[in-house]
Amino acid sequence: MLSEKPRLTLQEKIKKTQEDINRELKILLPTEENDPSGLNLAKSIRYAILGSGKRIRAFLVLEVSRLFNVEEHSALRTACALELTHTFSLVHDDLPSMDNAHLRRGKPSVHVAFGEALAILAGDSMLTLSFEILAEVETYADPKVRADLVLTLAKAVGPNGMCAGQTIDLSTENIDLDIATIIRLQRLKTGCLLEASCLMGTILGHAPKEAKVALQGYAHDLGLAYQITDDLLDAEGSIDEIGKPVGTDVMLGKSNLVTLIGIEKAREHAKMLVNQAIAHLDYFDDNAHYLKELARHILSRRS
Repeated sequence: MLSEKPRLTLQEKIKKTQEDINRELKILLPTEENDPSGLNLAKSIRYAILGSGKRIRAFLVLEVSRLFNVEEHSALRTACALELTHTFSLVHDDLPSMDNAHLRRGKPSVHVAFGEALAILAGDSMLTLSFEILAEVETYADPKVRADLVLTLAKAVGPNGMCAGQTIDLSTENIDLDIATIIRLQRLKTGCLLEASCLMGTILGHAPKEAKVALQGYAHDLGLAYQITDDLLDAEGSIDEIGKPVGTDVMLGKSNLVTLIGIEKAREHAKMLVNQAIAHLDYFDDNAHYLKELARHILSRRS
């Protein structure tokens, strides 16, 4: 009797996701040779997104899709759309009019490398390309599914989602926020796109209502835990570890749970959220192994 193939570790699984996403993105992205602008637009887009991204949102799309036996090509294209949207948000967050960050993913931010105007256009291009990919029949044959994917992403990114969170974030510098406001900010700015990553996998898989509810709960708690650990890294990490400037929240006078309740209490709160996230996945038994492992990984990540 043949022995079962050993299960990949989480890190091996994430690395495979990164490789798969980068390979597919290279196909989907505009190339320098076929850039109608002739002025580095395609080059700036590829610079922004190809390479060292963690691909956590893509990982969520792919792993949730596997719970419902979604065809891999559909899941992969959807995951690429999520990564394009996420990268658009990073490029715009780094702009001088926003966080004015000069380093991202261990290299100069797009506006530093290509200029502010081209960085804005690169971000705009990545966002619109996300919707183009989701709307194409190659992503999924059923037009209702494609429409639901587009609607889910639009809601996550727009005025009731990520853009609202960024607006709050920018308008509250040097203002002391209460816990409820901080959680709302983090839910909008970070959590909405993570939740969309899970929901889009359920849309592709025609998941039952109970499964959607479980995954929404998982994504909600995971998103808050992820943002807390991000704030902890900003307070404790180094540029070499996280590939972007550290201590920026304090420098800009931004409130978060770490500045409000302290490092140790924030770490305990993140641990509680991770445990809650994992509990939501009991519905799927061991089929959600990697989603549970990802939640545990959040607590120890250093980048």
